[in-house]
Amino acid sequence: MDARSGTRAAARDALGCDEPEGTMSQFQNRVAVVTGGAQGLGAAICRRLAVEGADVVVADLKLAQAQEVAHQLAQETGRRVVAQAVNVADEATVQALFDAAVAQLGRVDIVVANAGIVRSGPVDEMSLADWKLVMDVNLTGFFLTTKYAARVMKAQRSGVIIQINSKSGKKGSYKNGAYAASKFGGIGLTQSVALELAEYGVRVNAVCPGNLLDSPLWTNELYAQYAKRLGITEAEVRQRYVDQVPLKRGCTYDDVTNVVVFLASDQSSYMTGQAINVTGGQEMR
Repeated sequence: MDARSGTRAAARDALGCDEPEGTMSQFQNRVAVVTGGAQGLGAAICRRLAVEGADVVVADLKLAQAQEVAHQLAQETGRRVVAQAVNVADEATVQALFDAAVAQLGRVDIVVANAGIVRSGPVDEMSLADWKLVMDVNLTGFFLTTKYAARVMKAQRSGVIIQINSKSGKKGSYKNGAYAASKFGGIGLTQSVALELAEYGVRVNAVCPGNLLDSPLWTNELYAQYAKRLGITEAEVRQRYVDQVPLKRGCTYDDVTNVVVFLASDQSSYMTGQAINVTGGQEMR
C-alpha cells in the first residue's frame, strides 16, 4: 500500500466506511467542485468525494473556512484539495471558480451545487429583499453554477452535475414560499438542462433531502426562526419535525452523501433529469 492509499484507508476508517478498498478510489483522476463546501452538508460532501478518490475544489463565500476544510481534507485523504472563493449569485466569481478549477486541477468531472439559504415567513410579511436573496442564491446561483460547469463539460463531452435541492422542491412549504419556489425552480432547471446536455454525455440530477436537523442551517438559523414563528421552544421545534417523518429521525449527512456518490458514479450512468428523495418516507413524489 502506497502512502496515498494508506491515507485514504485511514480517512475511510474515520468515516466508518465498510466498503472494500477498491471501491474507495472510484473517482480516481476525477475532479469535483462543491459550492457551499466550507461547512455542514457541503463540507461532508467534499470529504466523501475526496475519500472516494476525487480531487476537490471547496468553493464557498467564506474563503478562510474553505481553506481550513481543504487543508484538512488534503492531509486526511492525500488528494489534491483546493479552496476557492465564490458568491454563486455573482457571475464573475462563478466563472472565476471554474477557470481556477481547470487551471489548477486540469478538468471538472463532478459539480455539486450545494450553496443555499433559507428566509421564512408569511407571504404578506416577507420583504422583497429577502425574496430576491433566496432566489439569487438558490436559483440564480444554481443556474450560474450549471452555466459554467456546462461549458467545461461540453468540451470534455462528459460530466455530472448534481443539485442539492430539498423536499420543499416537491411540495409547498408552510410560510416558506420563497425557499419552496426556488427549489421547485431548481428541479425544473435540472430537468431542462438534463435534456440539453445529454447529447454531450453530461448528466444532471438533483438530491432532495429531508430536514438535516443537526446541520448549521438548522442549529444556527432555523430552530430560532421557527420557534419564534410558532411560539414554542427550539427543542419542541425539533421534535415536531422528527414526528413528521415515517422513519422517526432527521436526515443525516451520510444519508445525503451516499446518494450524491451514487449519482456522481458510473453506477448511475443511465440516470439523468431525476430528483431523488432522501426524506425517510416524508416525501414520495
